Amino acid sequence: MSSHMGILDTNRPDFDKVLTEIAQYVKDYTIDSSLAYETARYCLMDSIGCALLALDFPACTKLLGPVVPGAEFRPLGAKILGTSYQLEPERAAFNIGAMVRWLDFNDTWLAAEWGHPSDNLGAIWAVADYVSRKNIAENKTPLQVRDVLNAMIKAHEIQGILALENSFNKVGLDHVLLVRIASSAVACAMLGGDFEEIRNALSHAFIDGGALRTYRHAPNTGSRKSWAAGDASSRGVNLALKALSGEMGYPSALSARFWGFEDVKMKGQKIQLAQKLGSYVMENVLFKISFPAEFHAQTAVECALKLHNEVKDRLDTIKEIIITTQESGHRIINKVGPLANPADRDHCLQYMVAVPLIFGRLTAEDYEDHIACDARIDKLRSKMTVITDDVYTKEYLDPQKRSIANAVQIIYTDGSKSQKVHIDYPIGHKLRREEGIPALIAKFESSIAKKLSFKKCQAIKKIFSSQEQLESLYFNEFSDLFAL
Repeated sequence: MSSHMGILDTNRPDFDKVLTEIAQYVKDYTIDSSLAYETARYCLMDSIGCALLALDFPACTKLLGPVVPGAEFRPLGAKILGTSYQLEPERAAFNIGAMVRWLDFNDTWLAAEWGHPSDNLGAIWAVADYVSRKNIAENKTPLQVRDVLNAMIKAHEIQGILALENSFNKVGLDHVLLVRIASSAVACAMLGGDFEEIRNALSHAFIDGGALRTYRHAPNTGSRKSWAAGDASSRGVNLALKALSGEMGYPSALSARFWGFEDVKMKGQKIQLAQKLGSYVMENVLFKISFPAEFHAQTAVECALKLHNEVKDRLDTIKEIIITTQESGHRIINKVGPLANPADRDHCLQYMVAVPLIFGRLTAEDYEDHIACDARIDKLRSKMTVITDDVYTKEYLDPQKRSIANAVQIIYTDGSKSQKVHIDYPIGHKLRREEGIPALIAKFESSIAKKLSFKKCQAIKKIFSSQEQLESLYFNEFSDLFAL
């Protein structure tokens, strides 16, 4: 023991307030927001579509299935949508979580911390399917889709409210920490955990520490960022199961002097809940509808698309491209130099602007090597200047606005300029829901059509068209619709 620690007080403290508040919310809070449930329906729809699209990419599918070949879990396991796998819930959570996140196309939350609350669907789907099939085997009633929507709302809220004022990225930690925390809490509750067990699981989720953001940033950007959320959601299931087995919790996991999460990982900064937990995050979540791209670049891509027709036949006459963005966008996706892989490219603001300027599109395929080798992309990147705008940054952080503004302007060699195309809110923002939801539904229907039979697609579309019908469906029957 280091001498500066002094004599240790062995009196067991009360549980940290944050752990208690989250556990109470998960166990006792009743969601009464029809908007939250409606938005959760769209979130479920969108997450399923993202998961199915990921199956087109071998880098994703090579990681799926049981830990070792043949280690499936029939008949009680959770079914992995778009595949024939049926797995125990922890491994199922990894599979589903990795699929949902793979293409960087699922929903987003931006605050002091960034993240993707639907990453928790890996744990929620896996546990719901497992519990439902287990209940049937024991002559009990399975869970309904409404139970899953309820868990999604609560997982979104835990992750999103923790993100409002706690910046983990500024101390080098990855936002999947929040997936592990939210997944452990809601998974424990779905598995039948009581208040104490949920709180114990949460303490373990913080004691795990946090993954480093190394794999998200140059010069180490790589594909781990696509399966890190699946890893976190599966860990959440693991910790929930440990708590349910009677494993003890750690009351001052956050606040313990020297050894606690706040001292070790946050440089002494206190973890806090910026507001009471309810359904705020689900009601205001950001959908990625048009482009599989890091969210800070969404409006920049939209700006570039508006300029495509003007520049597509005069790319060689471009002298400079000025991209105006927010501080967060500048900090995490402003990149120069070679881009090593798709994971590097979909987090490069300049790449995500160059492709739509040239091709008039930005799809997941556009990050692959056969597109990236087009010399015009790097030529345009070399002409780009990225600047930050204080107003964009201020309105990005303003809870009444939460804009994600970008602007793009072209300067030509003859001295002329394009219009400075400026967009404050991407199509997936709450302020563009009327425009965005039809596009989200079209994205979903296109995704299921690529992987499932026409008959199944028709049945799925009919179920999703009715909030009441969807919520009342037993989850195992819902899961069956997506299995091969």
